[in-house]
Amino acid sequence: MPGPLEGIRVIDFGRFIAGPYCAMLLGDMGAEVIRVDRRSGSEDRYIGPICESGEGGMFLSINRNKRGLTLSPGKPGADEVIRRLVSGADIVVANLPLQVLRKMKVDYESLCEVKPDIILVMPSTFGPDGPYSERHGFDTIAQAMSGAMSLTGFADRPTRALVPFEDYGTALHGAFGAMAALYHRRNTGEGQFVDVSLLATGVTFMQPFLAELASTGRTRKQWGNRAFWSAPSDCYRTKDGWLVVAVAGGPMFRRWARLVGREDLIDDRDLQTDIARADSSDKIDEVMVPWCAERSNAQAVEELRQARIPAGPVLEPAEVLEDPHVQARALLKKVPFAGMSEDPLIANTPVRLSKSPGGIRSSPPRVGEHTDEILEELGFSPEEVAELKRAEAV
Repeated sequence: MPGPLEGIRVIDFGRFIAGPYCAMLLGDMGAEVIRVDRRSGSEDRYIGPICESGEGGMFLSINRNKRGLTLSPGKPGADEVIRRLVSGADIVVANLPLQVLRKMKVDYESLCEVKPDIILVMPSTFGPDGPYSERHGFDTIAQAMSGAMSLTGFADRPTRALVPFEDYGTALHGAFGAMAALYHRRNTGEGQFVDVSLLATGVTFMQPFLAELASTGRTRKQWGNRAFWSAPSDCYRTKDGWLVVAVAGGPMFRRWARLVGREDLIDDRDLQTDIARADSSDKIDEVMVPWCAERSNAQAVEELRQARIPAGPVLEPAEVLEDPHVQARALLKKVPFAGMSEDPLIANTPVRLSKSPGGIRSSPPRVGEHTDEILEELGFSPEEVAELKRAEAV
């Protein structure tokens, strides 16, 4: 079945995560996506290599459902390639520095000269205005400057989250913005510029902590794996591993107290609200720590499940690959890639629609794999393509 975005063309000038993942989401839903790469392959292609040609697992995952075109902006003929790409596009995704976009003529004003109703999604670190607009940055910079690192980990030093949530969150915001802009264009005929940034994502995700500070003056410190606003909510050792438990709300706390045989805690004056229980985490853990220590992970999870309390084991990556739920829902999928003796395992389409589902239709492109066919579709003759190659434009 065709995806809901069939007929939409996306030009992906993205690098690393925020841009490419945004374009991938659109591609998974049926859009035609053309990735514009360096002639030798862009730097994000080779991070964490898992195959002989050097491509990394991240690249393979977030560049599926794309065709690949190589291009060297600034070389003779490259401007015309970009102009023709844009003239037939609906959306351009570009998370390159603004000054680079202007030089490439892929900034919003330049794009509108070619196609007035174009939609530009521009993920950046800080946004196109404000005192930091000219700075470069990555996910960790936004984690640091949003306040997230100062509250992550244990009391010793700031700690980054391993998963680059600022990047992926910004990509999700960008894909949402692209969809909203498409809907607006359908109703008005107008394209627009979609501004999403890592810092905006970070501040948005940190909003509860920032609001608490602004309203109450309470300054939080690193709290390990404990939750700031409820308890028990922590990581606990069992006989054979580690377990995460998250209790929130009075009804769930009462079920927990009955489960661990401490109904007296239900009427404890110090434990009548989530925030009071969080502030009394030491007192609650005096009960929870030995309860978990007497059980295996499987036994503890099952007892907590029966009491309708969220809990789960802390899995090693190898255990995730073997997890029966991960396998049953096909959250990971093998996708062919030329040059690999065994098909790489990449994340499956994360958004599942019941009536018009998307999916992984094609492997990520090799360097320049579709350059000739895309240029032919853009109207370049074989002689013109050969000249572009001689000029090292493609």
